[in-house]
Amino acid sequence: MGVPLHALTTPETIEHIVRGAGAGVGGWVVTPNLDILRQLVNNRGTRDLCSNATLLVADGMPLIWASRLQRTPLPERVTGSDMVFSLTQRAAESGLRLSLVGGDILPDGTRVADQAAAKLQEKFPALNIVSVDAPPYGFDDAYVAGLAQRLLDARPDIVYVAIGFPKQEKLIARLRPHLPAAWFLGIGISFSFVTGSVQRAPRWMQRSGLEWVHRLAQEPGRLAKRYLIHGLPFAARLLASSAWKGVFR
Repeated sequence: MGVPLHALTTPETIEHIVRGAGAGVGGWVVTPNLDILRQLVNNRGTRDLCSNATLLVADGMPLIWASRLQRTPLPERVTGSDMVFSLTQRAAESGLRLSLVGGDILPDGTRVADQAAAKLQEKFPALNIVSVDAPPYGFDDAYVAGLAQRLLDARPDIVYVAIGFPKQEKLIARLRPHLPAAWFLGIGISFSFVTGSVQRAPRWMQRSGLEWVHRLAQEPGRLAKRYLIHGLPFAARLLASSAWKGVFR
């Protein structure tokens, strides 16, 4: 549907990031799922923004199915929710510095990013987390300037930004010029997956493309419109157009 995707596996993506970070060459990873692809297709500004990313990898089984129907098959899903563990493990093994930005701020003031940092540090003791930030709702230019300075002081090699698409991508685009040697990944709700406050679907649901059903059951009020009103019709359109292209390919 006009959005280029890199045909990479998760290990290949991680190796590319780690190798680049080790050489002081930064980048930006966007992981389109069905909803993100819909926004990229329907919003020219968002598509132009993400065209500056270094890697765009498919995070969503409908995209994998569509690539097969189109006869340009992608090898597998590459999800931010998986890389928050697998890439973090490689970062720990390689001595790379990690910063966390985003996550919810709970009513009692607890920052999910701090909880996620503690969980990751516990899981990977050699991990070097150099900064943790949780932008408040409606953060302004002054906050972004302060965040950029804190990241400059921390000098991370990898920065996870978890405030949802496309807000996290807009923030990454503003931060990247300050840290050209760092790798930025927008990872959505993944800090909540790390802490366990939101449960990921079982592997069989992820492989069969039913992860959205599991998410919808946990947060129906927030996700019903995204999945039922916007997602299902767009998925049908995506698969139909991909099958049509596959016929002629």
